[in-house]
Parts: sequence; C-alpha cells; structure tokens
Amino acid sequence: MSRFPLLPASLPRLLLPAGLMIALGACSLLGSNERSQVTIYSPVVRIQPDPSWPKVDWQLVLVKPTAARVVDSPRINVRPNPGELEVYKGVSWAQPATDMVDDALVRAFEDSGHIAGVARATTGIRADYKLALDVRRFESDYRGQPTPTALIEINAKLIHVIDQRVVADRTFRQEQPVPSTNTADVAQAFEKSLQAVTTELVGWTLTTGQADSQTAAAIPTRLR
Repeated sequence: MSRFPLLPASLPRLLLPAGLMIALGACSLLGSNERSQVTIYSPVVRIQPDPSWPKVDWQLVLVKPTAARVVDSPRINVRPNPGELEVYKGVSWAQPATDMVDDALVRAFEDSGHIAGVARATTGIRADYKLALDVRRFESDYRGQPTPTALIEINAKLIHVIDQRVVADRTFRQEQPVPSTNTADVAQAFEKSLQAVTTELVGWTLTTGQADSQTAAAIPTRLR
C-alpha cells in the first residue's frame, strides 16, 4: 500500500483506549464520515529458550510496563521523516504496546522452564526480583528509505525486592526491516522484533538475576 494513508499521531481523537478501537470494527474512522474497515493486528510471540540460560530457583514479578501516551496507543505509529510521528490509517493493534510487551514476557518466562515462578505484580506473589520496563519506541521508521523498519526500544531495570536495589539497567533495541510499505508486512516485522526483544529480555533477566543471587548467597550474613 502507499505510505501516505497516515494520520497525525498528535490529534487527541486518535488516542483512544484499545477496547474502543476494537469495538469500532467496520465503523467509520475517527474524525471521518467515511465507512471503512479497520484491520486489527495481534502479534503472537513464541520464543525458543536458550539451553545456556540458567535454571533459577527464585521468583520474579513483572511490573506493568510504562510508556509515553503516544507510544502506548493501539494505533500503529509510523515516522515518515525525522521529527514527525504519525499513524497508519485503517489499521490498529489489538492491544496497546505495553500490554503486548507484558503479555509476551509473561508467556515467555512461563514457557521457558527456567524459572521457579513468575507473575504480574498485581498477583501479590512473594518474589525475589522484579522487572520494571519502559517502552520508549514502538514504531515504524522510514529513515529516508523507501520502506520502513519496525523498531522497538525498551529500557529494563532488574530490582532486588527486599532492599529495592537496582541490580542492573539496560536498554534493549530491536530493528526489523520491512520488505514493503504494506501494513501487513509492517505488522509481521513488528512480530519478529517483539519476539527478538522478548528473547533478549528473558535471557538477560535470568542470567543477571542468577549472578546476583549467587553473589548474595556467597556473602556471609554479617557482611550484608
């Protein structure tokens, strides 16, 4: 499709809850008298656990990811030029970016078989570590090229729960070239980027948390 069916992301009428966007379905587009079908994309992330990841006996809680309002929207953001942020017309995510990241990580940790227990912070489980995330970018970026790149950037902080100590802080960035301007290809590239960044986050969390846990266990109680 043409790269031009875009709408400015800054317009308040575009920043609506995901549930409302899904409910609109085939209704007219926001701010338009046209009747047009809205295509909803829902990335499915399945990771392949790395055998080198440590198997840990501690538990982890995932804090609900944060993001700027324009990033955490069900609309699919696109940057046609540096300093400009717009959205694709007629398409939407099934969930805002933070929910997609949150769901992908919970499932990835659970399916990895490498951790004793993992849950969202709202479940109230007793955990040794917590993972706090900030989704900084979740957009399609043209960068002066004829086709865009699906870009996801997430800052992660692994925190020791008892003393609220930041064990490690790292920013993860994944880019996936899109072979065309078609929004279906854009969505598929995002799925690949989300899978890659999820895999990185799981491996980093397990490795970093285990190293910290072993270090703490080796320090005599009187020196802690």
